[in-house]
Amino acid sequence: MKVRLGEYYTGWAQNDALKEAGKEAVKERAMEILEENRAQLASAQELLWASNIYSVLIILQGMDTAGKDGTIKHVMSGVNPQGCKVHSFRVPTDEELDHTFLWRYWRALPNRGEIGIFNRSYYEDVLVVKVHPERLVNLPPGKRGKKFWNARYEDINAFERHLIRNGTVILKFYLHISEDEQKKRLLDRLEDAEKLWKFSLSDLEERKFWGTYQEAYEDALTMTSTEEAPWYIIPADHKWVARTLIADIITTRIQSLDLAYPTVSGEAIAQLKDARRQLEEE
Repeated sequence: MKVRLGEYYTGWAQNDALKEAGKEAVKERAMEILEENRAQLASAQELLWASNIYSVLIILQGMDTAGKDGTIKHVMSGVNPQGCKVHSFRVPTDEELDHTFLWRYWRALPNRGEIGIFNRSYYEDVLVVKVHPERLVNLPPGKRGKKFWNARYEDINAFERHLIRNGTVILKFYLHISEDEQKKRLLDRLEDAEKLWKFSLSDLEERKFWGTYQEAYEDALTMTSTEEAPWYIIPADHKWVARTLIADIITTRIQSLDLAYPTVSGEAIAQLKDARRQLEEE
């Protein structure tokens, strides 16, 4: 079924029950849930690391100012940095352009036991370059129509299937922000001296392509949301809503893996007891 982003609400009141409860009450409870999930996520990550069976790849996509950086900061604040790696992908280098579009992402994948976060990802290659096809370089000649983009969606789906078969859990989040909220956040950056560094004139230029980006996202979400790696469309006009939902999904998914700490053999236990005895006798 075709994804229509206009059918997805970007605010906090997703249903009548939430509306009746009121924004402040909902926000207070959401913050409690977020704190609970942060603690549970820290424990789940330790178990993920110790078991060394699965890796977790978290993909964050969204329009400029959607809250990707803040989500990483607030959701992952309690995890051990040794087992969590964040990658932000910028304009491809010449070396990266001399390989397939998936190459630079493959090199950044998390190891077993790790959580990897892609702040933007290989999906940029069916989003930004679809909006700006002139950025498609170093490729064999040919039309860049529907067939070309469908082939890229197929490549992405095959790539993710391969990862999943080999123990990578993929969690994909689209932070769904409204055009009005983006405008507000851009203005906030311009009015706050401490946020000026975050403002780029390119953000303003890209805003002119809002409708085209929405269409590109709708196509990507439709073509690459699979049973094994579905897309979660997260309402992001209120940062506390997005962070709470994402933290809950990540924590619940890792806990569902039913992991256990490695068992210790009888021989190893005997050796540990002997080590303890030697330490106590020093």
